[in-house]
Amino acid sequence: MNNNFVIRVLLYITVLVMAIYFVCVLVPQKETTPSTTTHIPIEVTYSTPDGHLKEAAEYCDSLEYNRAFVILINLAPHSGNYRFFAFNLETNDTLLKGLVAHGHCQSTENRFAQFSNELGSNCSSLGHYRVGSQYEGSFGTSYKLYGLDSSNSNALSRYVVLHSHSCIPDEECKDDICLSEGCPTVSPMVLQQLIPYLENSTKPVLLWIYN
Repeated sequence: MNNNFVIRVLLYITVLVMAIYFVCVLVPQKETTPSTTTHIPIEVTYSTPDGHLKEAAEYCDSLEYNRAFVILINLAPHSGNYRFFAFNLETNDTLLKGLVAHGHCQSTENRFAQFSNELGSNCSSLGHYRVGSQYEGSFGTSYKLYGLDSSNSNALSRYVVLHSHSCIPDEECKDDICLSEGCPTVSPMVLQQLIPYLENSTKPVLLWIYN
């Protein structure tokens, strides 16, 4: 083998190695911008309404409502938390829990629930409700809600009802969930779990929204 050829090969290899070293080590690398996340980093917490159970039981007794099945909705936490609970107040068992949407109040800037009883506000309304009859509406199976307090007395005329929507997840999440036009909206799975309780109840059922 020609010595000149060997020398040229070694020279080429040396130049190649030096070029790689220069590019990979000596030349500053361009900084990459962190990818933006779509979720808002709010901690998911398990929010229990235990402090309201006694008051709910007393309210049911005063109106002879069903104590074995009541629905409590705590709209104070972030919407990715479980805020919808059904209880048997006779046994203190939690029958089910789920996510629930609150009203958008004609704005997407308010991440947490805002409240109003005004017609056309599209806000959630605080207070006690009686769950009415089932019907088939624009969102499928739904239940009428009758407001029992001055804070939610317009529920029926505002078409505030209990219904489901596919935009509501089944599990807790860090993201905001979708908003409603004032209705307490749950996932289709949660509504299917609710239906037997509501249909088999021989007494009126209480739904209580608070914050």
